[in-house]
Amino acid sequence: MNHKKSIQAADGKLGILIPGLGAVSTTFIAGTLAARKGTGHPIGSITQMGKIRLGKRTENRNPAINDFVPLASLKDLVFGGWDITPDNAYEAAMNAGVLDKELLTDLKDELEAIKPMTAVFDHKYVKNLDGEHIKHEKTKMDYANALMADIAKFKEVNGCNRLVMVWCASTEIYVEQQEMHQNLLQFEKALENNHSAIAPSMIYAYAAIKSGVPFVNGAPNLSCDMPAIVDLANELKVPIAGKDFKTGQTLMKTILGPGLKTRLIGIDGWFSTNILGNRDGKVLDDADSFKTKEVSKLSVLESILEADLYPELYKDMYHKVRINYYPPKGDDKESWDNIDIFGWLGYKMQIKVNFLCKDSILAAPVVLDLALFMDLAHRAQMKGIQEWLSFYFKSPQTMQGLQPIHDIFLQKIKLENTLRHLMGETLIHHLGLDYYEEEQ
Repeated sequence: MNHKKSIQAADGKLGILIPGLGAVSTTFIAGTLAARKGTGHPIGSITQMGKIRLGKRTENRNPAINDFVPLASLKDLVFGGWDITPDNAYEAAMNAGVLDKELLTDLKDELEAIKPMTAVFDHKYVKNLDGEHIKHEKTKMDYANALMADIAKFKEVNGCNRLVMVWCASTEIYVEQQEMHQNLLQFEKALENNHSAIAPSMIYAYAAIKSGVPFVNGAPNLSCDMPAIVDLANELKVPIAGKDFKTGQTLMKTILGPGLKTRLIGIDGWFSTNILGNRDGKVLDDADSFKTKEVSKLSVLESILEADLYPELYKDMYHKVRINYYPPKGDDKESWDNIDIFGWLGYKMQIKVNFLCKDSILAAPVVLDLALFMDLAHRAQMKGIQEWLSFYFKSPQTMQGLQPIHDIFLQKIKLENTLRHLMGETLIHHLGLDYYEEEQ
């Protein structure tokens, strides 16, 4: 058994601050409120419904995760955020059309009390959206300071002991790392000089970390995954994690891909297409924003299949991803995958997948788990990149030079072993040697 880590108690209120009060965030907030009232079940949430094996299988120790590790309670959560429209959480949830009106009506008073702060927004980075509920400052450093003032005020007004920030806003246009992203001093100088390569999500990440608030990037944007921000997070001992919530089609790829690779089934091609009609779909209808998402979605299979180790199976695989904006779908995303595979003696086969999902329903438990686990990490003095949370992301952030793990089953083992390590429990290696070791 390992030595149990020192973890600060989860006393008092935890504020969850969210840039983007849209479909994902309002579904998360309303669902969490319903769960703590007992009118809904937090299905899909590992922190609320998951169990973890401890010790040998013969011990039959399988506690609930929220009994095993000291997580913040749902009753202690407080919600806030920013948006480019002034709609409160009830209005935004009604407009999103994800949840039943009856459920939202039951939560109306609590949701109406959640009113967004004015957002940091730049139309250049999200070309298909616009809004007037935005801040007007001279420099990007001024925007960062305005966000820090918002954070401090929210914490004081709501009596929060701790905060976390989870980016649930739109996908920004694709941005390549530049020299000013590599160094904190240069990055701060670039903020003061209004450098064009600093996107709003980077400003939110900077403001959160400077305020001592853990930051999660739920979109494929370049934000906390640059050396300047990583250095800041390490210096101030603040956890960061990202990027891009793993929900619909990519979730299926991280389930199917490892299965095919484990059985050494070859793949000639994997064609993926989506139609969706919510605000995310509208944003991704812009080619520059789609490129940001495409890079995130394409990287998953490359890592899982390891074509350099299995060239005869995967080297020549053709992988194509398409996303199409179709307003009638709303939040009901539909994806199709055509997978051309080959087996024994090279004989050809096919797999067809038609996944009809509600993107925000799949994302909501991810937001909850990440908020609670990031708060746990902060109280356990874990700083910088939290790779153990890769389970929740399409493009998991890792230390520079390390390839991310995309296999969802390996990701789950890493997550659970991190929790065991924190609590001083023996790590599970699944070697099946328990009986042999006892006999020796």
